[in-house]
Amino acid sequence: MADSSLSSTPIPVNHGIGPDPTEDKVDEKLYCSMIGSIMYLTASRPNIMYPTCLCARYKSSPRVSHLTLVKRILQYLKGNPGAGLWYPRDDVFELRAFSNYDYGSCKLNAKFTTAGLSVIW
Repeated sequence: MADSSLSSTPIPVNHGIGPDPTEDKVDEKLYCSMIGSIMYLTASRPNIMYPTCLCARYKSSPRVSHLTLVKRILQYLKGNPGAGLWYPRDDVFELRAFSNYDYGSCKLNAKFTTAGLSVIW
């Protein structure tokens, strides 16, 4: 039987995550700790790069919706343990990385967003 608390995607399609000053605040130290714990996984799990970086934007004033998204990322990781990149130690390979910047996607303060892709040749 599948665990109903696991998530099939790291972020909902129309997530609507943004700075909402009307929401209740959460413990900033706990939130930053959770973000830091999953941040290193983005090197081998590019599918969590966007939601993790989206959550990292709100480290200074995290709200309930931000914490809910972090928990969804963790549920996704728990339900998909083998869905990452594997870098063999003894194999010769060339790693190439590409990035894309967007300088207008945040409607509130026009901060840029980025996305990355790692390719093994």
